[in-house]
Amino acid sequence: MELAAYQTLRDSQDGHWWFVGRRRFVAQLIKRFVPLPTDARVLEAGCGYGGNLAMLGQLGDVQAFEFDDDARAYAAMLLGRSVAYGRLPDAIGFENDRFDLIAMLDVLEHIDDDVASLRSLGDRLAPGGAVLLTVPAVPWLWSDHDVLHQHKRRYTRALLVERLHEAGFEVAGIGYFNTLLFPLALAQRLLARLLGGNADHSAPAESLNAVLTAIFSLEGKFLDRVPFPIGLSLFAVARNRRA
Repeated sequence: MELAAYQTLRDSQDGHWWFVGRRRFVAQLIKRFVPLPTDARVLEAGCGYGGNLAMLGQLGDVQAFEFDDDARAYAAMLLGRSVAYGRLPDAIGFENDRFDLIAMLDVLEHIDDDVASLRSLGDRLAPGGAVLLTVPAVPWLWSDHDVLHQHKRRYTRALLVERLHEAGFEVAGIGYFNTLLFPLALAQRLLARLLGGNADHSAPAESLNAVLTAIFSLEGKFLDRVPFPIGLSLFAVARNRRA
């Protein structure tokens, strides 16, 4: 990821509607799909600047790895203890550890070999444990945002299921999210293609940011109702396939 994009993550992860809304949605996903023991062991794969660690830490003992030195140091400051160096797919450490939940939030799309990365995480799951991941969706939405963040791909639902199966997982839950704001995002990206210009990744005005956060946060309430037919992102919860 380019330095400017990484700095945006650090500066906006606490308040930007996208990060706040995604954390709330992920918390609902965990409640819905991943029943955890009271002493759960949780790992965040590719934690960046650590914006999710407080939320994940409410679930049990949380550990994390990250390859970027600056991000890892900042995340360790937030966590209050060290964050391990790790690079997917084959240098993530924790060979002798097993986790009840591994969260990989908007990381898989940055990696060339996504299947090998998923397989490495599967090797670190405790019996009955789950991987929860989010990725950008809808390949035809590819834009300068993806270029800036050095994405390798945007996923379709079918592609994500295929990669999980190749890595030895069974899918416990999958679906689109960030759907309520999809029309707005679509209009914005189509306009950018017509008029040109660079992506603006800064937080909007405080009042608008609050509205967008509230809209995004509503989506967690629909998990047990009607699945969304499309969205800016996909989630998946997967467990190792039984022999």
